[in-house]
Amino acid sequence: MLKPLGGGSRYEVFLVWDDRMHAICVAKLIRPDQAEDDRARRDLEAEAELLETLAHPVIVRGFDAVVDGRYPHVMIEHLEGPSLRRLLKRGGPLPPEQLLPLALSVAGALHYMEQAGYVHLDVKPDNIVMGVPPRLIDLSIARTLDRASRSRGPLGTDAYMAPEQCVAEPEASMGPPADVWGLGATLHHSLSGERPFPRPKGARRDPDPNVRFPQLRSDPERLPDHVTDDVAGLIGDMLAFDPADRPSAAEVSDRLEEPISRLPSRLKVRGR
Repeated sequence: MLKPLGGGSRYEVFLVWDDRMHAICVAKLIRPDQAEDDRARRDLEAEAELLETLAHPVIVRGFDAVVDGRYPHVMIEHLEGPSLRRLLKRGGPLPPEQLLPLALSVAGALHYMEQAGYVHLDVKPDNIVMGVPPRLIDLSIARTLDRASRSRGPLGTDAYMAPEQCVAEPEASMGPPADVWGLGATLHHSLSGERPFPRPKGARRDPDPNVRFPQLRSDPERLPDHVTDDVAGLIGDMLAFDPADRPSAAEVSDRLEEPISRLPSRLKVRGR
């Protein structure tokens, strides 16, 4: 192990040297107190299979997995560069000339996942690593279209969860439109510097879903005036409450072509 990178309630993540590959990689391990949990192992195995199945320039690659023994883990490629969240925290909103090509790349990756029969369900600034191209990471809760349609919320990261991910109602079926919503929330945050649906402090623990998830009852905050009408309109459509009213990831890509064509030809990627 070279150093810890963080983790969550179920996983620990480390930067490691892999002797077999003779390269630096990222090891994602189930936490020791959950290593014997059958569901945790099944979810890790599903993530490993998904990483093996997907092959796209914008999606992180997986190299190996061990789901038995004392240290169940997946081995993932190490990506240089800051996350989008880190960039926003350090430097504030991104200019359109940096953000729109990023949006096009991620929309393409989401369309690819949909065509392959999967949804990510956790598109957010933390899960986009900046670079050329940017990279979409963390497939912890990604699942097949069929499994997603049967999943019930809350599922994801509060501020970037589509309304159907926020509730446990059977009619609130999750699918590719949820990823489009997550990308829309990410783009809104990246252009404005703030989450599109602000909430009061402590709302995360409120038992009322309408308090915890303001996207269930409110419209997104207004984007800054410098955002062009076509980009603002696209993001507004991506954040539509009804999944049927949102554009597909492929349609998002198509609608980004015109505003991207107006950008300067020489781009400088902040944070590199």
